[in-house]
Amino acid sequence: MNAPLPQRLARLIRQDVQGMHAYAVQPSIGLVKLDAMENPHRLSPQLQRELGERLGAVALNRYPGERIDTLKQALARHAGMPEGFSLMLGNGSDEIISLIAMACDVPGASILAPMPGFVMYAMSAQLQGLKFIPVDLTPDFELDERAMLSAIEQHQPSIVYLAYPNNPTANLWDDAVVEKIVQAAPGLVVIDEAYQPFASRTYADRITRHDHVLLMRTMSKFGLAGVRIGYMIGRSALVAQIDKVRPPYNVSVLNCEAALFALEHAKVFEDQAAELRRQRGLLLERLSKLPGVKAWRSDANMILVRVPDATQAFEGMKGRGVLVKNVSRMHPLLAQCLRLTVGTAEENAQQLKALQESL
Repeated sequence: MNAPLPQRLARLIRQDVQGMHAYAVQPSIGLVKLDAMENPHRLSPQLQRELGERLGAVALNRYPGERIDTLKQALARHAGMPEGFSLMLGNGSDEIISLIAMACDVPGASILAPMPGFVMYAMSAQLQGLKFIPVDLTPDFELDERAMLSAIEQHQPSIVYLAYPNNPTANLWDDAVVEKIVQAAPGLVVIDEAYQPFASRTYADRITRHDHVLLMRTMSKFGLAGVRIGYMIGRSALVAQIDKVRPPYNVSVLNCEAALFALEHAKVFEDQAAELRRQRGLLLERLSKLPGVKAWRSDANMILVRVPDATQAFEGMKGRGVLVKNVSRMHPLLAQCLRLTVGTAEENAQQLKALQESL
């Protein structure tokens, strides 16, 4: 536990920051790590050697330069970016979320998002001094159309976040409801497609209909969580304004080269995603047979489950060497819920056994 801050220093730090909790990362040494929706597959030894040689040749003595533009072009091709649109890079999606809030920080600005959802939407609002407006999902974790449209009309938010699919509920929402929200939004709408490699649908083919929609993706779920590359696509004029608040050289030369290497071997990662989708189906099928467990349909590489006692199940699984995420205290709708990451066949077998024994 951290010691109290001396008063002469405490007066320099914002009171709301002092009252916050830092983003928590669970210790995972010695455990099967299934708490953070990471791709469990590593590169083959041959690709490891090739990447190592390539990274070893990078000019670490120079600031990132034109190679960053090469990565942007490669990502634009990978995502099928339309004409008239531009792409901005971030040090993970988290940085992009912060930059959007910074760019939109005008008097009276606010951010609206369905809850439960990704914690960084609310955190970015608080840190930038914007009002955050949470709108509860339905008990089945669907968008509450009436509540969302009412909140938009009442608060006129500057930014609306729609995770597609959502974290931690892992579901894709009704497209007709999504479109109504997009059309009703007076400001920006950010479609967060962090889990797109595992989803059955994408909003990418609809962004050309609107000038206020931004599409946000990450290479973390592609298989590069450790590389920290996020990107955002939108109308060029809009992206150019947000790009002005981006720190210079926010993506390192090593991260850039690793991302380019991965895109050149995209088939390897696409095959991994296909295997994880297959494992997700098997895991859902087996979870449905566990008494007392309710699992929701997933379009991501995670599955939300409700158990009789989330704390008991979480601690029991951890004691059996499997680390998952206890989300039961994140929001009242998540009462007694755990979030399970889809792993390899062996990891999923260990996860199921640990869960069953811990119920």
